[in-house]
Amino acid sequence: MCLIAFAWQAHPRWRLLLAGNRDEFHARPSAALARWNDSVVIGGRDLEAGGTWLGVTDAGRCCVVTNVRDPRDPQLGASRGLLATDYLAGAADATAHAQALQADAAGYRPFNLLTFDEAAAFYLGNRPVPKAQAVMAGVYGLSNADFNTPWPKTRALMGHVEHWLAAHGEGDDFAPLFAALADEHRAPDQQLPDTGVGLERERWLSSAFIRGELYGTRASTVVALGHDGRGVIVERRFGPNGREEGETAMSFGEG
Repeated sequence: MCLIAFAWQAHPRWRLLLAGNRDEFHARPSAALARWNDSVVIGGRDLEAGGTWLGVTDAGRCCVVTNVRDPRDPQLGASRGLLATDYLAGAADATAHAQALQADAAGYRPFNLLTFDEAAAFYLGNRPVPKAQAVMAGVYGLSNADFNTPWPKTRALMGHVEHWLAAHGEGDDFAPLFAALADEHRAPDQQLPDTGVGLERERWLSSAFIRGELYGTRASTVVALGHDGRGVIVERRFGPNGREEGETAMSFGEG
């Protein structure tokens, strides 16, 4: 994933409400949202490295991973996507997992990781050093920088999530969230971060939805996990230049 906003323990029906976009090279092979036949994971699948960028389980877990945008970083180490599948299929709860991962986090490519279970949520990262932070109730955002770094598109998506929480009460109409994920508005130059990729690329990457021939938004996903243990995950997929390639919606949970 490259853009995420989520609400944790901030809604009367949904324990977790998460909306995010996965940006990736279109040539990188991946499978659509599905129940994996060799794992408890429900999610899309990276067919190159075998992991996932976002997944859930019937046991009420959710995990999502982003990279860290820094062209100076050599990107060495184990695949980030394996972090998500290891957590989702593992026995450790979110708290124990966070404590254990800090010892091994440096061995992975640059990552940000969000983990959720029935009782706790954590942000974990490994740049510039391994770190773990418990997430309290509220609305948060994450992109290709540290947790809650106020990039314009991250702040904007957080605002849309906050508006959805206020406007939809007990509802499950996710259309406004998908509309926010489809926003192609670019931030003014004075608000752009400087991550070392140059001004033109910073402009292009500043929108929630990135349209491109070789690289761009591959999937938009909404996850809603209820206090009763039941949930829904919806994925919309896109090809080169934003071409629509289908939608999958799945219910899950053991409520």
